Amino acid sequence: MDAQNGLVSGELRRWLDGKGKKTLSGLIELFGRKSFAFLFVLLLAVPALPLPTGGATHVFEIVAVLLAVQLIAGREEIWVPRRWRDLELAGKKSTRFLNALLKLIGWLEHISRPRGRFLFEDRFTDVGFGVLVIVLTVAAFVAPPFSGLDTLPSLGVVLLSLLEDLLVVALGLVVGAGGIVLEVVIGSAAIHGISQLV
Repeated sequence: MDAQNGLVSGELRRWLDGKGKKTLSGLIELFGRKSFAFLFVLLLAVPALPLPTGGATHVFEIVAVLLAVQLIAGREEIWVPRRWRDLELAGKKSTRFLNALLKLIGWLEHISRPRGRFLFEDRFTDVGFGVLVIVLTVAAFVAPPFSGLDTLPSLGVVLLSLLEDLLVVALGLVVGAGGIVLEVVIGSAAIHGISQLV
């Protein structure tokens, strides 16, 4: 789930500070199979912010689901459609956001411990991780626009993807599940309220 060799924050910092455009294909070529974790963090970090995105992040969520399916299938090399390869993950406008994200990742890495690391080396763990990413990403995708309800499911994916630490994984599961419950409760209340008006 994490970058396995070296800290995620350090690896991402070196990539972001390097030359050239920071595209989807560039990250995949550089990190290979480790790209799954990096990409889940980068793709779901924006909808994980407590800000209404208005559906602007849907393309990131679609890409995340596609990657999760490949993880479940056991692919060693990530495949993305040609038109998505030039999708820019880091541009001039996102510098401040990415710096804040890297600080958060660094802080989590600092307090994290390799709890249950042996569990993350199993093929079934990849399958379970991929399924969880799909469930939480779909929950973020179907959240009503401008509601901010995509935040917790997306944050759950980010936490699941960061570190090979059972405590952080458990926190990600709790946050993601809480987001789905909140989405269902608020959505049901909204539907009930609308039906009362009709």
